Amino acid sequence: MEIDHFSHGWLTPVVAYVMSFTGSLLGLRCMSRVRSGSPFDGWLIAASVAIGGTGIWVMHFIAMLGFRINGAAIKYDVPVTLISAAIAMVVVWAGLCLAQQRRLGGQSLLVGGVVTGIGVGAMHYAGMYAMKTDVEIGYEWSTVTLSMVIAVIAATAALWFTLNVRGTLATVGAALVMGVAVAGMHYTGMYAMHLGTPHHMTPSGAGAAQLLTPLIVGVSLMTVGMLFHLGLTEVSGGAAMARRPAADNYWPTRD
Repeated sequence: MEIDHFSHGWLTPVVAYVMSFTGSLLGLRCMSRVRSGSPFDGWLIAASVAIGGTGIWVMHFIAMLGFRINGAAIKYDVPVTLISAAIAMVVVWAGLCLAQQRRLGGQSLLVGGVVTGIGVGAMHYAGMYAMKTDVEIGYEWSTVTLSMVIAVIAATAALWFTLNVRGTLATVGAALVMGVAVAGMHYTGMYAMHLGTPHHMTPSGAGAAQLLTPLIVGVSLMTVGMLFHLGLTEVSGGAAMARRPAADNYWPTRD
């Protein structure tokens, strides 16, 4: 038996990266709209869903659509798969909240990055735990540790981008970097896998196409809706400012 991470060629890694970039870009644009320090600010929550749900979780499972173990069946535990999505969004939300805490001073970004990175790693390995197969799967712990380090560094960089990057071109560049970081963590974690002895019990759960495809499509459609809503708010906001008198035509903005 052999592991094949690219059973559909470059299709799944490219699409996975595009979704990670899209989620990161949307999250960055949402963060630029945050106006309060409240953890329940609507734009902050939207950024958490975009980065955690689309940029991380969807990227992971699109990549998993290209994962095969030749000669083995693969199923997914539905509750654990859904829990992994919740983990991704909650930890990004927690990291963004921590990174904005002024009372932590210069340590806020580091604390937020560590929390988010550990959470992203937890999401990845929860997603892998959700995968059931008829062959034993083990992990090389040195590579697992490396993937967690990458996750923390990537999360810290992502939080820095969300709090500091302004302007369209800079935001696109930051989203491209964030997509590379998330994909790098994923494939490093996958490289840590190795196969053991086969089981004699057929795995239970849902097939990849049966479970992952509708979930990925659902989250992707939600992302498109959020992008559309964000575009409308930017257009309406720009039109409203254009109609104001010149003396009153100033609004504090993070862009």
